[in-house]
Amino acid sequence: MTRAFGETPASWTDWLVLTKFPIAAASTLSALVVYVLGSGGLRPGLLSLFGGVLAAAMGASTLNEWQERELDGRMARTRNRPLPAGRISPAAALALALGLAGGGTALLWARFGPVPALLCAAAVLWYNGLYTPLKRWTALAVVPGSVVGALPPAIGWTAAGGSLRDGPLLALAFFFFLWQVPHFWLLLFRYGGEYQEAGLPSFLRRLGGEGLRRVTFSWLAITAASVVFLPLFGAVRTPGAVASLGLSALALGSGSAFLLFRKGGKGGFRAAFGLLNLFVLAVLGCLLAEALLPFSPQAALR
Repeated sequence: MTRAFGETPASWTDWLVLTKFPIAAASTLSALVVYVLGSGGLRPGLLSLFGGVLAAAMGASTLNEWQERELDGRMARTRNRPLPAGRISPAAALALALGLAGGGTALLWARFGPVPALLCAAAVLWYNGLYTPLKRWTALAVVPGSVVGALPPAIGWTAAGGSLRDGPLLALAFFFFLWQVPHFWLLLFRYGGEYQEAGLPSFLRRLGGEGLRRVTFSWLAITAASVVFLPLFGAVRTPGAVASLGLSALALGSGSAFLLFRKGGKGGFRAAFGLLNLFVLAVLGCLLAEALLPFSPQAALR
């Protein structure tokens, strides 16, 4: 249960936890990289995009904490967060959430126009209005919820002047949609028991450990294979970047193949989780190289 507000004063780290700053910053990264790619280099709007997307992401995260404060109080991993622990009041958290989300969206509108701003608002509404409540009803909530992962690249691309119909953006959005699903399911191997104790539906309960291994590996393999669309749709054209994407995909697929055979043990799942995150960083690095290196096709257009 949530404790009464004021039992313990909040620290500055509590506000960082409330806004999930590291997660919000990570979700902002894809918008920034795709903006650089779409712009063909570093542009003055990069700081405004960073501020707007980060503020909105922190607002959505804070609103999620507010929505799930009672649920967080039931799990050992989350019961000491500032809201269920009573160090920050729900009213203050809600006001901060709305201010950050609204301010970030307004900044994007003022700097880049309506399309990036509306995409940002759609991401907040989808995450907090659909995915968060849907988690209480179905273990498949992560699949529609992963649409949120495709929206920051769309914000970055349209802020750079691109269209939502552009082939490179479609390939990028598809990739960032796909990787979110195995990212969440790998977390289930570590925290699935707590989710079940809190009353949340879980694939771990429905499929069992072996079933979830196979499903997770299938999504990992599809995510790795999806990078082929990046050169096919023109998001990446430099031979070195294309080769790096292929090697990264091969490393993810081979490194997570143990999911099909290994019996028990959480160390391997942590390794697969790390591999997946490194894979995403490798893809982002290839996109940056495509935009910034002097021999890339985008650099030749600058």
